[in-house]
Amino acid sequence: MISSVLVANRGEIACRIFRTCRELGIRTVAVYSDADADALHARVADTAVRLPGAAPAETYLRGELIVQAALAAGADAVHPGYGFLSENAGFARAVTDAGLTWIGPPAQAIEAMASKTRAKRLMGLAPLDASEVTEAGLPVLVKAAAGGGGRGMRIVRRLAELPAALDGARAEAASAFGDGEVFVEPYIEHGRHVEVQILADTHGTVWALGTRDCSLQRRHQKVVEEAPAPGLGEGLAEELRALSVRAARAVSYVGAGTVEFLVADGRAHFLEMNTRLQVEHPVTEAVFGLDLVAEQIRVAEGGALEGEPPRARGHAIEARLYAEDPAHGWAPQAGTLHRLAVPPGVRLDTGYTDGDTIGVHYDAMLAKVVAHAPTRAEALRRLAGALESAAIHGPVTNRDLLVRSLRHAEFTAARMDTGFYDRHLGELTEPAPDPLAPLAAALADAHGRSRFGGWRNVPAQPQVKRYEMAGEEHEVRYRHTRDGLAADGVRVVHADARLVVLEAGGLRRTFEVARHGDQVYVGTTRLTALPRFPDPTAQIAPGSLLAPMPGTVVRVAEGLSEGAAVTAGQPLVWLEAMKMQHQISAPAEGTLTSLHAEPGQQVEPGTVLAVVQTP
Repeated sequence: MISSVLVANRGEIACRIFRTCRELGIRTVAVYSDADADALHARVADTAVRLPGAAPAETYLRGELIVQAALAAGADAVHPGYGFLSENAGFARAVTDAGLTWIGPPAQAIEAMASKTRAKRLMGLAPLDASEVTEAGLPVLVKAAAGGGGRGMRIVRRLAELPAALDGARAEAASAFGDGEVFVEPYIEHGRHVEVQILADTHGTVWALGTRDCSLQRRHQKVVEEAPAPGLGEGLAEELRALSVRAARAVSYVGAGTVEFLVADGRAHFLEMNTRLQVEHPVTEAVFGLDLVAEQIRVAEGGALEGEPPRARGHAIEARLYAEDPAHGWAPQAGTLHRLAVPPGVRLDTGYTDGDTIGVHYDAMLAKVVAHAPTRAEALRRLAGALESAAIHGPVTNRDLLVRSLRHAEFTAARMDTGFYDRHLGELTEPAPDPLAPLAAALADAHGRSRFGGWRNVPAQPQVKRYEMAGEEHEVRYRHTRDGLAADGVRVVHADARLVVLEAGGLRRTFEVARHGDQVYVGTTRLTALPRFPDPTAQIAPGSLLAPMPGTVVRVAEGLSEGAAVTAGQPLVWLEAMKMQHQISAPAEGTLTSLHAEPGQQVEPGTVLAVVQTP
């Protein structure tokens, strides 16, 4: 029997595995990088072991150090979570060679399926060689052979873009998975991403635990997932389950895994098999009433599955909450997460708690929020409502995008595909600021500031405050009167530092207000308090290219120097942040008058990387 589990991972998935271990009475061991010394997963484990001597992005790829940590901490089993080394056969062998139990599939099954190129050949498919790509065969998708999560993937629509796409995908894959192998496959524009959760034991039983739809994606990474996949038809769903069981049996699979397909025109196209637990496993757990981590542990201990899986009940939907700005190229965000709270009735899986720092070295996912209900419509309504009313104080997130996505007519009618955000991102990110939010912020801030309040024998002069909201500046005015605070056009029913009640047009509204430095949160609206008198020296030169996020400069365009002519859209600088590469391009045709970026440079948001002077 397993008595102590080391989780070879971090963040949300480590915390989630620890939760099940505690319920089973199993001791827990965390590993952490220097960047994660204060991370939640390192704090909640029974024992935590520092992994020394590597860059933060590489730390959790140091398999030999993780095995040493497990032995030093007295663990007798290792769970890899997802990402990092979870699909690394060499790591699985190192764990078992050290006398530890591997909570995952056998190394030979990982080898057969974790490489997408080998998996395709096993399923009777052959990936393209880059030299075989022609204009007639476009578009194609360059894809990392190892790992997942959208890293190491590039869509190529013009043949001239292929070399750069190959280079970028290789670099990203090597950084994320320690393996730079990539391959090419045809890109299907408007398919649905559908997958099947499998669970297999060492006694020959394989369960196919229904289907999941994961079509809402950005940068080939899933954003919203649900189970079961709606609108497939029982014939196609049964075909997907049968193919998934066949794939598992072909490699003598053991444990939890996922077989992924692209469904288009009623046909299923095999994509890959993920030989690990998926990020979206909670929706399957909700529908089948299972704890998949507990089942993984039971299978690793030699336990047998029953002949048939449990019966599916209801519908579950998961939304991934990211610290990112969808309206500006999905740019990842960093900083302090002051508060994260969702209402009861939904499941919250997270690796953060109030006051934690969101760093730049790892994935930008803050949490997964999951709703389960008897029907899809009820689950959608419950999840959208929970997200809409959640308190999320900190960096910009994709919360508003998620709420709008869940309520979009195309999604509610289950007519979505992987091109959903390509078509609808503009409308889904259109600012919709609350016009009363700046006033509520000002009144909360003003509460108690005036020593004399209304005890004046002359009319009070209006007080002025300025806020930035949804990219625009707002100026608000209010007054101190004998009866308290007042403002034109509204009646101030109540105002204190945390709660403001306003009545306008016969409608009474209540606003919860929180302030963290110059950031003010009025309900779900985020504002920035501006100084009363702007600093005239804080101007940025026209044509400046600013770092949109904290990160590291990994590359500057070859031969680029000051005085060079550049064209609109020409890539100039590449930043790496949260294990993804981000391209900074010239906004218009002009002359590069300044170049401040150099490889290896650490930059903060707003750092001037270059200046392009236009004619």
